[in-house]
Amino acid sequence: MEILRVENLSKLYGSDATQVKAVDDVSFSVKRGEFIAIIGASGSGKSTLLHMIGGVDRPTAGKVFIEDTDIYQLSETNLAIFRRRQVGLIYQFYNLLPILNVEENITLPLLLDGKKIEQDFFNELLQTLNLTDRANHLPNELSGGEQQRVSIGRSLINRPAIVLADEPTGNLDSINSQEIIDLLKLSNKRYQQTLIIITHDQEIALQADRMLTLADGRIVKDEVIRP
Repeated sequence: MEILRVENLSKLYGSDATQVKAVDDVSFSVKRGEFIAIIGASGSGKSTLLHMIGGVDRPTAGKVFIEDTDIYQLSETNLAIFRRRQVGLIYQFYNLLPILNVEENITLPLLLDGKKIEQDFFNELLQTLNLTDRANHLPNELSGGEQQRVSIGRSLINRPAIVLADEPTGNLDSINSQEIIDLLKLSNKRYQQTLIIITHDQEIALQADRMLTLADGRIVKDEVIRP
């Protein structure tokens, strides 16, 4: 079943002679539960594409459908609500609130939405992320790998339709990087999360179900790694 459809998506910056096409007429679809890696050189448009898929950056042209919702037909307020509920975002920089502990950072999306915390699911998530004994620690008391695990927990707590990760291992060493990828793969299988990762790391990309290669804002290759 299709969970994401991108139609003729473009993003232009500047005008006339200085105009740059960051994303140029991109179309593709993603099945529910699929693990996609997007690769390409710096400046190829990967992050811009991911941000438009996630409702963070409006396209110049084209459409994004998540679970059949045309997200850019929503008002700014409704788009923000949809993004919080249906899209899990993980960045290279962890974006944790320094005054909140691990539990508070992970459950923040629920609190913003006025939702009750499902304690069993939260506890399972902490255990999966190996953060059970760190729940009351502040971000500055955690390692880089632990902080990234907290950001993964925050992206999963709302059980979103899709999880988008922008270079999630960019600040980590090789051991922590593989640990984070293993956790994302586990969430993909255990919680049937649809996962899209941007990465420069070919080894990480080859662990996906499917790999999209971008160059000059366009998809130049779409290959299935494992059916």
